[in-house]
Amino acid sequence: MSIRPVKRLITSQPTLEGAGVHLRRAFGFHNTSDFDPFLLLDDFRNDIPADYLAGFPWHPHRGIETITYVLAGTVEHGDSMGNKGAIGAGDIQWMTAGSGIIHQEMPKGDPEGRMHGFQLWANLPADKKMTAPRYQEVKSPEIPEVTDDDGTKTRIVTGNFWGKRGPVVGIATDPIYIDVSVPPGRRKVLPVETTRHAFAYVFAGSGKFCNASGPLAVPTESVGWLDVEPPKDAGDRSLILFDSGDEVVVQAGENGIRFLLVSGKPLQEPVAWYGPIVMNTQAQLQQAFTDLEKGTFLKTEKLK
Repeated sequence: MSIRPVKRLITSQPTLEGAGVHLRRAFGFHNTSDFDPFLLLDDFRNDIPADYLAGFPWHPHRGIETITYVLAGTVEHGDSMGNKGAIGAGDIQWMTAGSGIIHQEMPKGDPEGRMHGFQLWANLPADKKMTAPRYQEVKSPEIPEVTDDDGTKTRIVTGNFWGKRGPVVGIATDPIYIDVSVPPGRRKVLPVETTRHAFAYVFAGSGKFCNASGPLAVPTESVGWLDVEPPKDAGDRSLILFDSGDEVVVQAGENGIRFLLVSGKPLQEPVAWYGPIVMNTQAQLQQAFTDLEKGTFLKTEKLK
């Protein structure tokens, strides 16, 4: 067994998206090869309604899949196929944009005004870029949670882990996406296939990921309303990009640690990306925007 060294430690950056939503971007719009098949990870934790209520009004996507994982608050959504709904605390929505979809996502917050969730973009392989769009929506009780002997808990969003399979299926890049909570002071070894790129995103507590080139503490901002209490001298949210190996080792701090652990097999295909459209060539990218201008972007039902 070989521990995955830490390739890079990234502090998520404040970003404005949609109609003025304040969020933190862990990665995206830069070098895609290190995270292949993933393109972007946004952390939209916020407790100021004015900073997120404008939301993400109607906008297009083509060539990607998105997973939205909500921890607090509610996100209402609608799309060009006539789908409508809402996902709340603990719920998941995976959207395959495929050949093209126009949708909106409007965060509402919980009764205390808090909104917390993540959105991850996964690339679609070239032969599936123009597949029919679809949604998978999964409610919190459907997501399996496994508790190990030492108290470590994992919620399995998608993929196989510790003998359980997440409820989101049929994703082109076959990712493994888990929400991990390690109790205070515990050292935990988590398997990750050697053929996959992998990263962790810490969002509560603190800890150290082993075999780093130097001390790698990863404290996070104060989010006392979560079930894992963060340290008092909280710092920035951290994303850890791992190098090759077949296991990740984490040493939880005195307040425990909670993080997303995501892995996927790289596509190793060219990426042509502008805004919400991700294709393989500049010609395909230009065609997508031409389709938008001509009103031929949607290959399924028109906006209702």
